[in-house]
Amino acid sequence: MIKILLADDHVLVRQGFKMILGAQQDMQIVGEAANGREAVELAEKLQPDLVVMDVTMPELNGIEATRRIAEAAPRARVLALSMHKDAVYVREILRAGARGYLLKDSVDADLLAAVRAVARGEGYLSPGVSDAVLTDYRKHVTDPLDLLTSREREVLQMIAEGKTNKEIATLLNLSVYTVEAHRGRIMEKLNLHSTGELVRFSLRSGLID
Repeated sequence: MIKILLADDHVLVRQGFKMILGAQQDMQIVGEAANGREAVELAEKLQPDLVVMDVTMPELNGIEATRRIAEAAPRARVLALSMHKDAVYVREILRAGARGYLLKDSVDADLLAAVRAVARGEGYLSPGVSDAVLTDYRKHVTDPLDLLTSREREVLQMIAEGKTNKEIATLLNLSVYTVEAHRGRIMEKLNLHSTGELVRFSLRSGLID
């Protein structure tokens, strides 16, 4: 039996997946998460075999959540879900540890094939993204995001989502001073000089959509 955790911020999407996957005799939905932070907490608590992970979610995106799940639930394999075909999303979540990448407009049969393949330890890529991945791989892009720590990437996403230092401090249980220090280090490492530049960088890097 494949124990599955669903992580997607849209209730309708989760309900749709529950209907498709829950009807299979070899699959069981053990939990649902509405954002990346919940996904990490539930993965640690439930230790599922597979996490179906939306790439773009509020507060903590699927890419960062995947990185953290690798530590919190090492047995859990991640199947990324996205409407984006851009290579940047695919590259980032695969680098974070996902074993598969499925486009949201795929048919039911593709979803089931992807879940079973990833649960077996195989990789799975939607045909629609394979070309983008190959082209991107050939470029061997070095990624500025690698310069940031996990916490700095989390703070960067929240800045890009328009949250104030005070709001970020409350959400992450940090002092405003610490958040300001993180912001300063992020700008220094990425050589960016304004909030607008941080937002544009986050868009290009797939942290927000």
